[in-house]
Amino acid sequence: MVILGIDPGIAIMGYGLIKLEANRIHVIENGVITTSSTTPTPQRLKLLYDNLEKIIDEFKPDEFAIEELFFNQNVKTAITVGHARGVQILCAQDKNIPIYEYTPLQIKQAITGYGRASKKQMQLTVATLLNLKEIPKPDDAADALAVALCHSLSQRFKENFRMN
Repeated sequence: MVILGIDPGIAIMGYGLIKLEANRIHVIENGVITTSSTTPTPQRLKLLYDNLEKIIDEFKPDEFAIEELFFNQNVKTAITVGHARGVQILCAQDKNIPIYEYTPLQIKQAITGYGRASKKQMQLTVATLLNLKEIPKPDDAADALAVALCHSLSQRFKENFRMN
């Protein structure tokens, strides 16, 4: 099974692809898609969609996991990131990929066992669990891998403890 994890954003969208084989998880690809703040928002959204579609077409993920938004003080930024997140979800929906959403708290809890873990703790744990030599860069790519890993751990837990 291939899982695509997304750290949503309009300026920087992180993505991470992991593959589950038996009891092993390994990284296929991770990185970011960036857009310029000087580009009009509709064009930025189209760039995100088109680039995400290329990733989906190339790697053919079985499931799509995305982080839910954490709203901050800047409402305008939150709305714009919300637009980007909607486009990212739409892209997965257009490709008929099952979509799963996780809060930052859920992701931290699944990865580190502590819902208030620091960004550094998260990154170190992701690198350790995925047997990486170093923490993925930039942070958005590491966060996307954390989303994918959270989903894989959640799914494996559900499968192992399914009630009949």
